[in-house]
Amino acid sequence: MLFIFLRNFAPNFQNMDEATVALCNLLINKGELKQNIFQETLNSMLMFKEAAKEFDEFYRDKYEEEHEKVTVHYTNRNQYEFQLKFAGDILVFLMHTNIFEFSRDHEVMRTPYIKEDKDRSYCGVIQIFNFLADSFKYNRVNDLGYMIGRIMINKEGHYYVEGKRELAQVFNNFSANKITPENAHSILRSAIEYTINFDLLLPNYDEMKIITVNDMLQFEDQNMTLRTGKRLGFRFEQDVVDEKK
Repeated sequence: MLFIFLRNFAPNFQNMDEATVALCNLLINKGELKQNIFQETLNSMLMFKEAAKEFDEFYRDKYEEEHEKVTVHYTNRNQYEFQLKFAGDILVFLMHTNIFEFSRDHEVMRTPYIKEDKDRSYCGVIQIFNFLADSFKYNRVNDLGYMIGRIMINKEGHYYVEGKRELAQVFNNFSANKITPENAHSILRSAIEYTINFDLLLPNYDEMKIITVNDMLQFEDQNMTLRTGKRLGFRFEQDVVDEKK
């Protein structure tokens, strides 16, 4: 009786081994896929860094001496971030260290490129933020920055750009676009062009007419806490159109 009991309740090692092997294969395949994508994204980040550095050097060599009040400065913050300051703006390129998949509702999921190989829908992400240079200079921690674009890069080094029209309309052919130094330069130039034309607009009077004593004291100390942003207090027709794209 004891033998029958043990036989009935003993684990089925053959089935357990098959399930464990399948689980291990899943772990290895998904893990290696994400590591490969991470490396492709990191390589792309290096291309953007080099493009920003070359723009900095080109401007300094050709224009800075004659136009000393309009400066360009590249700063490598760390492996996953760099800044490019030009005139009164700063672009921050920030690479996320995790890997994402496009949502099933995203338009790229309906393309033949993804349907042929679903693993192509997994991507690393590099985000592009625009801040006012004075926000960093005066440590205005309440100021707003804007994500003007983000670049998704898959295992094959193909990229898809979401963002404002100067970026998204040109760089969103996922199946055809592959990240190269030349394309990194093009994306950077488009981001700079958009930022230059993305002007700081005067906020509505009624939204700025009351401040706290603390705000005033901080203002006097040149550590201004009054929130500043390029579109603070405004909602424009073109912004609404861009958001719908």
